[in-house]
Amino acid sequence: MSSRATPAAPGPSASPSLSATSAPPTLDSLPLFPLNTVLFPDGLLPLRVFEARYVDMVRACMRDRAPFGVCLIASGSEVARPDEPTVPETVGCLADIIDCNMEQLGVLLISTRGRQRFELLSYTVRDNGLLVGQARLLPPDIIDCKLELLGECLAVLRRIVGALHAEHPGKLPFCEPFLWDDPSWVANRLCELLPVPLKAKQMLMALPDAGMRIEIVHKYMHQHHIL
Repeated sequence: MSSRATPAAPGPSASPSLSATSAPPTLDSLPLFPLNTVLFPDGLLPLRVFEARYVDMVRACMRDRAPFGVCLIASGSEVARPDEPTVPETVGCLADIIDCNMEQLGVLLISTRGRQRFELLSYTVRDNGLLVGQARLLPPDIIDCKLELLGECLAVLRRIVGALHAEHPGKLPFCEPFLWDDPSWVANRLCELLPVPLKAKQMLMALPDAGMRIEIVHKYMHQHHIL
């Protein structure tokens, strides 16, 4: 069984609910999926979902055309353990479900796309173990980067994309369109592709400034002779 979801921005009738105030928008009941990975805006994240709490979450999100939140695990495990609670990092990324297949009864294969970053203000644990948070949506990146560094980072990304396309045609690890002239998009895709430790990826994703992300990635690639 296969279904394709049409993402929709959360609004007054969507779940999770969006608080309409003059302050930054707040999601009041955002279902969370803590993982040992970092999702970036416009990133592509495939997931195999088998725990009942997350299968139910995926079905609810698809029914309501609503996102869920992906957070890197700060401590604990992806799989529920009664003696080891899962603690998420405080900055995560909304994930839209763009495709869903049922591999077998009770096992879902979903493709998700990163959307907007959020700051987790608080969360509770439901009886089924699902984490549900109150989150403040973060604004888009500040775009202020050095054109020379951006150009060199872009050249590396184009080279990597070319190699990946030659090896696996049609199976690139991120979604189209390719925003080659967008510093945030370029920096985020390099952060996904480079072998950077998860904690470092989390720090990079949480930065408010695309220029800072470009500078750090450029320095990493220079130190590791990738440029």
